[in-house]
Amino acid sequence: MAALAMFCAGSVLAWVNRQTGAPAGLLIVATMGFSLAYFAIVAMLVSTVPRLKRNESLQWSDLVGVFGWVGIAYAGSAAVASLLYLTYLQSGIGVLMAMVPLLAMLLATLHYFFRQQEAADAVRRSSAEAAEREAELAARHVQELEASERRFHSAFTHASIGMALLSFEGRMLQANAALRSLLGREDAELIGKRFGDFVWAEHLGELEGALARVDQQGFEGFALEFRCRHRNGEAVWVSAHCAYFSEPGSTTPCLILQVQDISARRAAEAGLHHIAFHDSLTGLPNRRRFHELLGRLTERARDRPSEAFAVMFLDFDRFKLINDSLGHGAGDQFLVQVARRISACLRPQDVVARLGGDEFAVLLQHLEHDRIAMGLAERLLEALKQPFDVAGTEITTSASIGITFSSFGHRSAEDVLRDADTAMYKAKGAGKARYALFDASLHTEVSDRLRMEGELRHAIDQGQLAVAFQPLFELTSGRLSGFEALVRWRHPVDGDIGPGAFIPIAEEAGLIQRVSDFVLHCACRQLAVWQKVDQAYADLTVSVNISGNDVAHSAFVARVTRALVETGLHARHLTLELTENILMSRLEAALPMLAELRHLGVALAVDDFGTGYSSLSHLSTLPIDALKIDRSFVSRLQAGSKEAAVVRAIVLLGTSLGKSVVAEGVENAGQLAQLREMGCHLGQGFHLARPMPAAEVGELLLTLLPTKGCLNARVASGAAVERTGALLH
Repeated sequence: MAALAMFCAGSVLAWVNRQTGAPAGLLIVATMGFSLAYFAIVAMLVSTVPRLKRNESLQWSDLVGVFGWVGIAYAGSAAVASLLYLTYLQSGIGVLMAMVPLLAMLLATLHYFFRQQEAADAVRRSSAEAAEREAELAARHVQELEASERRFHSAFTHASIGMALLSFEGRMLQANAALRSLLGREDAELIGKRFGDFVWAEHLGELEGALARVDQQGFEGFALEFRCRHRNGEAVWVSAHCAYFSEPGSTTPCLILQVQDISARRAAEAGLHHIAFHDSLTGLPNRRRFHELLGRLTERARDRPSEAFAVMFLDFDRFKLINDSLGHGAGDQFLVQVARRISACLRPQDVVARLGGDEFAVLLQHLEHDRIAMGLAERLLEALKQPFDVAGTEITTSASIGITFSSFGHRSAEDVLRDADTAMYKAKGAGKARYALFDASLHTEVSDRLRMEGELRHAIDQGQLAVAFQPLFELTSGRLSGFEALVRWRHPVDGDIGPGAFIPIAEEAGLIQRVSDFVLHCACRQLAVWQKVDQAYADLTVSVNISGNDVAHSAFVARVTRALVETGLHARHLTLELTENILMSRLEAALPMLAELRHLGVALAVDDFGTGYSSLSHLSTLPIDALKIDRSFVSRLQAGSKEAAVVRAIVLLGTSLGKSVVAEGVENAGQLAQLREMGCHLGQGFHLARPMPAAEVGELLLTLLPTKGCLNARVASGAAVERTGALLH
C-alpha cells in the first residue's frame, strides 16, 4: 500500500510539474516534508497506542525502536514504488500487471512475518504481565503476613484471657500479660518453665496425659478444667484449651494454650451444689447427699466387708408439740440446736444429716466394733436429754434412735435407712428416749408388714373387710343402748384379723380413709335397718372409731355427712370415738372439726380415757359427750385398789361435767357390780356381750324384743343371749 501510494504520489508530482511548470526540486522537497511528517506521526502512533491501552507510561526506547522498523518499511516501500514506476515507464502497464502476484506474495510474506512478531510480542508482554502480577501478589502476601503477625502479637499481648505458646514438651515459649497476672508471675519466671509446674498436683496427671497425646494422629486439641497455683499460694480454677499453632513467620509448629479464670463460676457451682445437697436450716447434709454417701459405702462394704459402718436414725418424741405450742420459728431454732448437739457428740469421720422434719441420720464410718455405735448412741441420748433454750423457753425432749450395721449385707442405701428406721420405731415402742438395734426378727417383721400392706389393699378391693358389732348396755337398767362397730379383716388364710393388727398399717400406707369410710357406711346402714325392727330400738346408737388421719383430713365432716345422707341415719344416733392421745396431740386441728360435727348433731366420745394427758380445762370446754374408761383400769378393778379409785374419779368427773361414762372390757360380775355401785352409766365387754356379725345382731334384737331391749334372767334361755355369755341382774 505504501509503494502504491508512492507510485501515485510520483505520478501526481510529474503531472503537477507538467501542468504548472513548477521547479521539480521544490515539489520534491514539499513531498519529502509531507512524507517525513506522515512517517513521524505513524511511528508515534505505533509506539504509544499499545501502552496507552494498558495504562502504562510512554517509553523513549519504544519510540526509537518503532522509528527503525517504520523506516525500514518505508524504505522498502519506496524501493518497490521506484521499481514499479521505472518498469511502468519502460515497459508499460502490462509488465506492471505481471508483477502483481509477486508483489502479493511479498506482501503476504511480510504480513505473516509481522503477525508472528506481534504474537511473540504479545507472549512477551503476557509473560511480563504475569510476572508483574506474581510479584504484586507476593508483595501483598508479605504485607498480609506482616499485618497478621502484628495482629496476632497485639491480640496475644492484650488478650483478656491468659495465653501461652508451648513447646510439645509443655514448656512456655511466650506468655501474655493476662497469664502473668493470673499466676502472679513475671515473664522471666514463666518462659522456659513447664506449665505443669504451676498446676496443683491432683490435676497434673490429667494435664500431662493430654499433652502426651499431642503427637498422635488426628489431634484436634483438648480442653480441661483444673486448679493453678498463684504466687501467693491460692488456688485459681481455670478453663484451659490447647491446640496446634504455627506462629506467623515461623516454620516450627507449637501449641497455643488459652487459660481463662473460672474461679467465680466454680464458687457459684459450689454454692449451688451446697444448696442442692445440704439442709438450708441446719447446714447439715440433706437426704439426697446422705443417700449418695451411704450408697457408695454400701457398695464398698459388699466388696470389702472389713470396711464396716453403721447408720443411726433419730426421731424426736415431742417435736410436733413444740411446733404447735411455740410456733414453727421456735421449732426451727430447736432443730438448729439439735444439729449442733449431735455434731458435737460425733467423731471427725462421722456424718450427720437432716432427712426432713425432726428426723436425723448419722453415718458412722470406719467402725471397728458395734460397741462404738452403741456408745455414741448413749452419748447422744444423754446430750439430747439436756434442756434446750428456745425463744426464752426451756424445753426438755428426748429422742428415739434406731441403729443398723453394714454386716447385714444391705443391697442399697434405701435398705439401710429402712432397717434403721424400723429399729427406731422399735425404740419408740419400747418407751422412747432409748436406742434399739436392728436384727433379723425386725427384718422379718418389716417384710410381714409390707406383705400385709399389699394384702390389705387387695382385701379392701375384694370386700374382705367386715364389721362386727359389740352391744352397749345401760348398767342400771340392763337396757340395750347401742353398738360399737369394730372392723375385722377376714383373711382367706389367716382367718379373722383384729383392727389392732392392720389399722396401723392402713394408716402408714394411706389406706385408713377407705377403711374408715367402709366402717362408717356399714355401721350407719345397719343401725338404720335395726331401728326399724321395733319402736323400742328407735333410739339405738352406733359408735365408730376414727383415727388421727381422719382428724387431720379436711373433708372428714363431708365424709360423715355423706354417710348419714346415703344411709338415712339421723346424726344424733351416730357417735364418733377418738382416743385421748389423738385428741390432745391434734387439738388445734381437731377443734374446728369437732365443732362442725357437733353442729351436725353427731355425738363425740373420748376413747381409752385415763391413758393420755388431757387436762380438766380441756375436758370442760371440748364438745365431748362421753368418756370411755380404758379396759386396763376395768380389768384390775378391785375394791380398795388404785384402779378402783381412778375409775371412781373418772365417773365422778364425767358426771360433774354432764358427760356419759362408758366402761370398756367388763369381763365378770364383780366388775359389773362395782361399776354399778360407782354410778357408771354404760358398759360393754365379754361378760355382757361379745362382738357379733350383723346377722346375729338381728337375732339378738328379736330375742330381746319381749323385754323391750332389756337383757335379764327371764330370757337367758334364748340362743342369741347364750352367745352373748352375759346375765344382768
